[in-house]
Amino acid sequence: MNARRARLCRLDLWLDPAFDQIIGAAPGVALSVLPVRGDDARTRAGLRTAHAYHVSAAKDELPRQWFVGPELIAQCPELMVVSSGGAGYDTVDVAACTRAGIAVVNQAGANAASVAEHTYALLLAVQRRVVESHQRLRHDTGFSREDLMGHEIHGGTLGLVGLGQIGTRVAQIAHGFGLRVLAHDPLLDDDTIRSRGAQPATLADLLAQSDIVSLHCPLDASTRGLFDARAFAAMKAGAVFVSTARGGIHDEDALLDALRGGHLRGAGLDVWQHEPPPHDAPLLALPNVVATFHTAGVTHEARRNVARSSANQLLAMLRGERPPQLINPEVWPIAAARIAALT
Repeated sequence: MNARRARLCRLDLWLDPAFDQIIGAAPGVALSVLPVRGDDARTRAGLRTAHAYHVSAAKDELPRQWFVGPELIAQCPELMVVSSGGAGYDTVDVAACTRAGIAVVNQAGANAASVAEHTYALLLAVQRRVVESHQRLRHDTGFSREDLMGHEIHGGTLGLVGLGQIGTRVAQIAHGFGLRVLAHDPLLDDDTIRSRGAQPATLADLLAQSDIVSLHCPLDASTRGLFDARAFAAMKAGAVFVSTARGGIHDEDALLDALRGGHLRGAGLDVWQHEPPPHDAPLLALPNVVATFHTAGVTHEARRNVARSSANQLLAMLRGERPPQLINPEVWPIAAARIAALT
């Protein structure tokens, strides 16, 4: 493709400066930064002629009209490549892109270290009652250290649902804590799971045996609502539930019931059905829930890595090169032909 004809758009949501620096240094690629709010006509006009679109992966921060779905695609006949600004791609209808000959990439692995670290931040905060201790030191008197007695994670069993790049890092770290690691991932064979530091298990066995269950799977048709009342009931009594995956995989009402009823010891939650959750969300009122605002992958390092990954993959595709994190590989011959036709 003649790079002088490459038109790349993003919206003016916060993005690490590395993205604009890399795109700006690429010969002939025209970058347009369009308003996410306040001037829809300008944004639609910019996207209408775009060959490439970097789109935020944050479903509750991005207005629906800028999601990459059938309606937007119909208005953007020249769109050939889309990059989701994260490991997730909730704002992209991949099937619709595939039908339109649009290649889609995500940034899997770019924030894996940060998300894995955050998993343990949540887990340890729950098990050692860190937030509860902090709040009582600020507001209460007359309590003892034993009133805040927690639990070690050493010697326990960690069950990972999903063993991609993040789950694999969580498994690696687990061995340093003296944890036994089980993993369930229907996309991987048993030998691959073992090579990534875990013992393969069915979901039923994982729930029954794990002292900690941590989610690292994508949100899709097969995982939406996967952790419902039956799944929580199948977990080991006194277990801890952690999710840094996506809201919608676990049923928040069912989790609330499992915690209130005492079946589960606690939960560490970074992801929510609606983000941020309302201040009066019942889960936020429980002392054995440690909550964060989908910030597991929001570190300076992770955001820089994601920006670099997205910029480099977009430029590679515009050069006609197959990118490493292609979500819909079946469309690449079509997308590559569309790109080549622009030369």
